[in-house]
Amino acid sequence: MHRPILSILLALTIVRTGESVNATEFKGPQDVQYRSCLALVNRKPEDAFEAASAWRDRGGGFPAKHCAALALVALGHHGDAAGRLERLALEMQATGDPLRPEVLGQAGNAWLLANQPERAHGVFTSALAMQPDHVDLLIDRARASAALGRFVEALPDLDRAVGLDPRRADAYAYRASARRQSGDAAGALADAETALKIDPREIEALLERGILRAAKGDRAGARADWMIVVTEAAGTPAGDAAQRNLERLDLRSR
Repeated sequence: MHRPILSILLALTIVRTGESVNATEFKGPQDVQYRSCLALVNRKPEDAFEAASAWRDRGGGFPAKHCAALALVALGHHGDAAGRLERLALEMQATGDPLRPEVLGQAGNAWLLANQPERAHGVFTSALAMQPDHVDLLIDRARASAALGRFVEALPDLDRAVGLDPRRADAYAYRASARRQSGDAAGALADAETALKIDPREIEALLERGILRAAKGDRAGARADWMIVVTEAAGTPAGDAAQRNLERLDLRSR
């Protein structure tokens, strides 16, 4: 199971309002400075980290610490970022902050990027204890289970996710992967097809359907699915997997 985690982290950013912080790097009210910092993460993460650290030292609080952690993710320092996000969530616990599960979810995704799925699973579990119906957290914990090779364990979270939001193509796609690797090829194909009815360009579903088609001897169908993945998701784990599958398919065809 693959997912563009950095884009997820940035999409889940939390904007606070509050009194202005006197930071030379960013100007205006705190929420404006926060948005400026996050925008800098996308453009120049090293500069964003330095600016966020200076802002934090001047009293930037939660937004500054959060932005610094996301900058570290963008710079590839995933373990450091995950630890910072976890500590930030712990600070939020003392104040009963309702946004704590979101920050824990970001920490879990950073642990996945750091290739530490066991820690990610634990963090997602803590977040779900606070928000058991959070669809993204359910999907993320399923991804952590899959990364640990516990595909059967991933299924209840994905079942709950699609039950809560039947239009989540990614949840069906991830369940297709978990079902296939649990030995349920028919269920996997049904989920892949459902995902593609919702979103014909759902990359994970195309990857999975290609695998299932190839297993049934439908090489043309598999090639068509994987070619879309390679074209639209080049450089991602899904794109790399599709490319490897195409190469193996070509070898078998000789």
